[in-house]
Amino acid sequence: MSSTHDWQDFPAPAKLNLFLHIIGRRSDGYHLLQSVFQLIDLADTISLRVNDNGEVRHLNPLPGVPAESDLTVRAARLLQQATGCSKGVDIQVEKRLPMGGGVGGGSSDAATVMLALNRLWQLNLSRSKLMELGLSLGADVPFFIFGENAFVEGIGEIMTPILTPEAHFVILHPQVHVSTPQIFSDPSLTRDTPPITVPHLSSAMTQNDLEEVARKSYPEISESITWLGQHANARMTGSGSCVFASFSSPNEANRVIYDLPKNMTGYVARSLSKHPLHEFAE
Repeated sequence: MSSTHDWQDFPAPAKLNLFLHIIGRRSDGYHLLQSVFQLIDLADTISLRVNDNGEVRHLNPLPGVPAESDLTVRAARLLQQATGCSKGVDIQVEKRLPMGGGVGGGSSDAATVMLALNRLWQLNLSRSKLMELGLSLGADVPFFIFGENAFVEGIGEIMTPILTPEAHFVILHPQVHVSTPQIFSDPSLTRDTPPITVPHLSSAMTQNDLEEVARKSYPEISESITWLGQHANARMTGSGSCVFASFSSPNEANRVIYDLPKNMTGYVARSLSKHPLHEFAE
């Protein structure tokens, strides 16, 4: 008989791109970007139950997503392969983060599985090793393992930790699934925004260079930015579809959500200074 352990819950927080600049393009076609990634407390919940028989099972896979291709299953198996660990895990995911919303939901789920199993399986892998492994699962996975708000450069692999002001965000989720390749391949996309440096972040004029293309392709995104823009400076995160605005108090943010039209979906979230599982890797 294989012994099983108790279920344990771990948060997988979202991120916002406070801005996103495309400053060039590599010869292989990858875009060079600059962004600030901000962790927020809106999160999926990953439930894990370790077993001793080596099996990795997803017990409530998303409709249409085979368990084998789910990022949480792939993350667990990647750790097994990299370390030779003989333990297994059962996985359940309570989804709150919108899929295809530009908030990093799938990547964050994968990172939380890696961080949690690093402790539960007693692997003691370094943060840099976990980040290196995580990159094979997706470009945003290393950021969530890095676990601090960051100025991000290159194709997303260069991260400098930064302090961001405490904020409360209203996040609207237009009910569209944005095709990231479509946005990045649009001929009208701005690809020559001048680079900025960390010391000049606070005074720099910023925007999301993907937003104009997304607004043309998806009227729902444009509608959400226009509505939220009545209350504060609103912009899109990542390649969409979610849009957000920052407020100095939860009361202000809650007032905006209270006025949200019935045909829109929205959330209030608070900034985080670090990933809740930051200490699970050294």
